[in-house]
Amino acid sequence: MSEIGPPTAGGKVLWHFTMSLDGFVAGPGHRMDWMAGTSFRPGLIQEYVATTGAILCGRSGWDGIIDDKRPYGGEWEGPIFVLTHHPEDAAPAEGVTFLDCDAAEAVRTGLEAAAGKNLEVFSPTIGRQLLERGLIDEIDLHVAPVLLGDGIRLFDNPGGAPVALRRAAAADPAATVDVRYLPVR
Repeated sequence: MSEIGPPTAGGKVLWHFTMSLDGFVAGPGHRMDWMAGTSFRPGLIQEYVATTGAILCGRSGWDGIIDDKRPYGGEWEGPIFVLTHHPEDAAPAEGVTFLDCDAAEAVRTGLEAAAGKNLEVFSPTIGRQLLERGLIDEIDLHVAPVLLGDGIRLFDNPGGAPVALRRAAAADPAATVDVRYLPVR
């Protein structure tokens, strides 16, 4: 499997997640404890810290897992936008703006705040809406060696049409990605 290069800061709308092998980005109740012990390529976190200008997330994720913690282990500083239908009952947090608007408007707001860097989308629901509208520029996934079996899927669209993707930086953009894991005993 060919490795893709580091992320670039080009004012992209980047849907970004670590995902279980079976397609979950969070466990039941937005739990993230399943990621404990997961390792990433050296320098990966710093690359995202350097290329991210703003973050857009949903209220359920914010309330459930993000709360008032800063992304990337506190290394990243910048504006966070939480898209919600009920900003009036959200607990204020420094650097966080609660938006009650259309997802496309939230992207415009986030991109402006990102000042030429990327807007990272940390929400399966918002990401799906933006993908349907053609507003996602890139999807960055890190597949963790775990099967959750339950939780919040990256892309959940029952009855919807499949969304074709092409691999970035691949000789054959329609090629599959081969992954091989062994169960831990």
